[in-house]
Amino acid sequence: MAEGKRALPPEDPLEMPRGRVHDAFTRAPGWALPRRIELYLARTVLFLASFTLTAYGVYELHAVMNVAGGLTLTQWAFLVLFTISFGWVAFSAVQAVLGFPALLAARRTQAEGPVAKTAILLPVYNEEPARIAVALEVMIGDLARDAPDRFAVFLLADTNRPGAWVEEEAIFSRLISQAPEGCPVYYRRRSDNAEKKAGNIADWVQRWGAGYEAMLVLDADSVMGSGTVMSLARRIAADPQLGLLQTIPRIVRARTLFGRLQQFANRCYGPVFAAGLNVWHGREANYWGHNAIIRTQAFAAAARLPILTGKPPFGGPVMSHDFIEAALIRRAGWRVELALDLTESYEEAPPALSDVIIRDRRWCQGNMQHARFLFARGLSLVSRIHIVMGMMSYISALVWLALIATGLVLAVQAELSEPDYFAEPGLFPTWPVFDSERAVQLFIIAMAVVLVPKVLGWLSILVRPRHMMRYGGPVALTASVLVETLMSALYAPVMMLAQANIILDIVLGRDSGWRPQRRDGGAIAFTAAVRAHAWHFITGLVLASVTLGISPGLFWWTSPVTAGLLLSPILSWISGMRAIGSGLSAAAILRTPEERPRRAPVMDAMQERLGIWRDAGGADSLPMLVADRGLLAFHCAQLTDPAPGRYVEAEILAAEKIRRSRNLDELSDWLTATEQMAVLNNRDLLMLAAQLGEKPA
Repeated sequence: MAEGKRALPPEDPLEMPRGRVHDAFTRAPGWALPRRIELYLARTVLFLASFTLTAYGVYELHAVMNVAGGLTLTQWAFLVLFTISFGWVAFSAVQAVLGFPALLAARRTQAEGPVAKTAILLPVYNEEPARIAVALEVMIGDLARDAPDRFAVFLLADTNRPGAWVEEEAIFSRLISQAPEGCPVYYRRRSDNAEKKAGNIADWVQRWGAGYEAMLVLDADSVMGSGTVMSLARRIAADPQLGLLQTIPRIVRARTLFGRLQQFANRCYGPVFAAGLNVWHGREANYWGHNAIIRTQAFAAAARLPILTGKPPFGGPVMSHDFIEAALIRRAGWRVELALDLTESYEEAPPALSDVIIRDRRWCQGNMQHARFLFARGLSLVSRIHIVMGMMSYISALVWLALIATGLVLAVQAELSEPDYFAEPGLFPTWPVFDSERAVQLFIIAMAVVLVPKVLGWLSILVRPRHMMRYGGPVALTASVLVETLMSALYAPVMMLAQANIILDIVLGRDSGWRPQRRDGGAIAFTAAVRAHAWHFITGLVLASVTLGISPGLFWWTSPVTAGLLLSPILSWISGMRAIGSGLSAAAILRTPEERPRRAPVMDAMQERLGIWRDAGGADSLPMLVADRGLLAFHCAQLTDPAPGRYVEAEILAAEKIRRSRNLDELSDWLTATEQMAVLNNRDLLMLAAQLGEKPA
């Protein structure tokens, strides 16, 4: 343990001016003509095919509803909502079609040449430190051996819970002392986590950024193979115009039912989507906030986010930083690209439905806030499309809900209203003819468009026999696709209502705040699931009752939606169950290649070491910190001197409680969480508390 030493290198500041929404822009250097033609052709095909497919669907629906020579106002509303919803699905389907041949033809390119001096940045916010330590341990050994002194790790903590702070120092201090000389590990904790993750990264850039050509940004659940890290550093060193290079993270270590569904979907369908993105993105790709390497100079010059006018949720600091940082880097003339061929890039998924909803609350608010940048000066058209796509990923749920509601109104009107056969003068009545055959055809077309990405993902694996066997073989792979499709269909209406409610919260001005994400077990009690999803169940019950009352046919047509809503408490309850996930894994259902031994060496090594690092933790309270003198010395060395003359109420209250306490256990019972943080932030108070530790309980 690095006792009594500050776990940071000398500062090497880099200026990072705060940007503005409407800022200056730089025209990027043009590409070679053949590559430009290829890119523009791909974009033309994407948008023309999406428009044509959407237009065909809208034409067919108009023909289905146009029974009397014109549409009612409600029917026009239904048609508009269908156009938005079907257009969004059609765009995704065409993107997958473009990606299918590109994925099959993809080849890995070997990066050679010098390695950019790179800082590996890992922001931490009340996370499990053992998981982070073992991920870094399996990465840095090879980096120190293969590229000594070219990499350094910075653990950038924003942790604001006393127990989590002490535990992370207990583990990180050990990691720091054991790190090889060729790849040191540093630790810094901010006492003020202003602007959350974006502010955390910006703080590092302004204090140490000038010392590193690039920064590799990870999340607390990220892990990357050393070969992939080296390739990223070589590619950014070799291309002076490359500002950001994003890998495609693969989901791993899923144990619960919901986690395994996400993991399989990510590995089976994700590559087709990613290849499709790459076909039309070119040098204007996106950034997903982690598992990407960024040129430090480009980030510092272009990507310090503005503080938006007004209050949250639409004003204040930019909540979802990644899309906007990519857009600003691109606006400054740098290239932003995807690295599809670098495969040892991993992350973890939320373990249960409830965790995804919590995460979506934050992501949705951030994406809606991006509307403030939609017409920002100097952004490229593709960057604006990224912003729209991010917003549509949540708005589409509201559109789908409105589409269902409008369709239900049409069904009720048709059932309850008396037809007026002689609304127009003439000898013959106008019969309310419904083209049921055409409606069925449209339904089949819509379902085909929805399922195209899944089918192409399945085919992309099936046509590569060796790769297919890593999914358990053709039978297991096909069964996995069917299970994932069925379960996704059941979970979809629950997510639809949840996301629609999230958007309503945002419109009403309710700020989501920032809650840490659970990484491991996602089990919840059945009673908690019932309480959380009571309104989903009631909505499903009302919908089922109304449709059954109108006609049995309508009931069965809407049953895919009502089934998910009626089952929502059970679906949420089982989503976090490891037993179901383990059972499916034993049957080779929802299997992915990384689950097979030796298919992902970095993950195998991580799994072997995880228990060892977890045993090193456990320092979760003030008494434990005081009892470990080495840890106490490390902790005090990381603290900064308080500003002179400052007044902190929590410190004053904590100091008085220390004076009145007879021993440390009594003090721990008296201190609130805020007062514990005040003690942990103040050397003098810690020394007073340490003296109490010498008194008997």
